[in-house]
Amino acid sequence: MLAMSRIEEGCTVLILTESGKKYLVAVRRGKKFHSSEGYIDLGELVGREYGCVVRSNTGVRMTAHKPLLQDLLSKVRRITQIVYPKDLGYMVLISGIGPGSVVLEAGTGTGVLTATLAYYVRPTGRVFSYDINQEYLEAAHYTLERLGLREYVELKHGDVYSEVSEKDVDAVFLDVPEPWKAVGNAWKALKPSGRLLSLSPTIEQVVETVENLRVGGFDDISCVEILVRDIRVKRGMTRPEFLMRGHTAYIVSARKSEINSRHITDDTWNENISPT
Repeated sequence: MLAMSRIEEGCTVLILTESGKKYLVAVRRGKKFHSSEGYIDLGELVGREYGCVVRSNTGVRMTAHKPLLQDLLSKVRRITQIVYPKDLGYMVLISGIGPGSVVLEAGTGTGVLTATLAYYVRPTGRVFSYDINQEYLEAAHYTLERLGLREYVELKHGDVYSEVSEKDVDAVFLDVPEPWKAVGNAWKALKPSGRLLSLSPTIEQVVETVENLRVGGFDDISCVEILVRDIRVKRGMTRPEFLMRGHTAYIVSARKSEINSRHITDDTWNENISPT
């Protein structure tokens, strides 16, 4: 994941063909990359700058680019529903996290959000990621290792509804079925004015979560949905694509503040803010 201007043996490159097809390929001397548009000798890429152009044996133009995190994540083996790039970008931006931030995540799943958070808090930050499913944690471990981000994440087998041990974290990310049940522990884990982000596929989950946030010591509460539509650009014929990336999830965000609507202690928190 370290920035390099030239291609080295063993690194992964993004091969982009004339037809727009994309391939992630590990560069090895003595190996060839084969596609429906011909093959190239990967050894010829070593020492060249990213963005260089090569020709396949059939004369097709191919470009070797440095892969973005998004490119790498697109090839992750999915064992759960993943967080899509259009949602990831917004969540990271409004969370305020960056190098050195400490983040708590609940709902590790395949590890796409986990890897994204680790990428942005490195090299001195830390992600504490909880999941109740050991199989998911093992899958995330593999994903993080493959991306070179494992050292920035502590994977924890536990239930965020019940208890978390972290304190004074900069942000909490929730991708769990009942996020409203984690509001109390999120408030206790966050530093003052820290950000909470919750991802939910249904509006019923959003309503429960927002109601709990309102009485649970949070303000600046909002909910958005991110929709993305590609545009086909051709002079005289430019138009939106017929297919688009529509609903994937609702994103709820909030800031930790003082609990001023009522006095809530550890013993009464769940009683006071859990939905009836």
